[in-house]
Amino acid sequence: MPAAWLERRLLIVTAVTLYGAVFIAFLVFEVPGLGLGHFFYIPVALLALAGGTRIGLLGGGIATALYALAIAVTPRLPTRDVLTLATVIRLVTYSSCGALVGWFANEHRRHLEQMRELADRDFLTGLLNTRVFDEALARRCNAETPFLLVLGDMDDLKLLNDTHGHTAGNQKLRDLADALRRLTDAEDELARVGGDEFAVLIEGRLAGAAQLCAQLRSDLEAQDLFRKADDRLYAAKLIQRNHQVVAQLAGSR
Repeated sequence: MPAAWLERRLLIVTAVTLYGAVFIAFLVFEVPGLGLGHFFYIPVALLALAGGTRIGLLGGGIATALYALAIAVTPRLPTRDVLTLATVIRLVTYSSCGALVGWFANEHRRHLEQMRELADRDFLTGLLNTRVFDEALARRCNAETPFLLVLGDMDDLKLLNDTHGHTAGNQKLRDLADALRRLTDAEDELARVGGDEFAVLIEGRLAGAAQLCAQLRSDLEAQDLFRKADDRLYAAKLIQRNHQVVAQLAGSR
């Protein structure tokens, strides 16, 4: 069971326990002006930390209900004190506290998830990075079930970078990563393991690898032809521009 879920369960159990403890303490010790009802803020906050904004609001409502019930059953306090503006104020403050703490908890979890995603993913392609891929490979080896490791790289990336710049090279790497995503299943583990090197872990045997490689080759060859055509277009423009410069120089003589 994930550690985060265990922590949430602990927070919920602690909050429920404190709800009961504060309620009992209120019954036993509360007198006009003592204010033991303020301790309900603690379980409200714990419940909000565990469940987020909506659960925090619910926790505030539970605290208000227990506060009103405690007043009603405590013989030292008049029952009419339940139906006062103070109880409404309790509802607002308990619920506001729960909502605020719950919102903070949700934002904290979202930021942690983003940081975890950034730590596990290649910044350029969004694929798994080398560290996570090594962990996945070790996990599959320890499982002792058949799997396939397919490795490949992009041809002439350096030439592409030198000719069109690193921006064009990075875009081609992203295009290649997108093509690999389309051709692999969701349960396959796809990673960028080097500058122009990619790897895929898939379940199955050799026949499956041959079929996957054939699909990859068929799809990626189309991108390669596009790049070659783009190179020719770039060369044609360069030659044409050079001819224009030569013509201008010749005419100025």
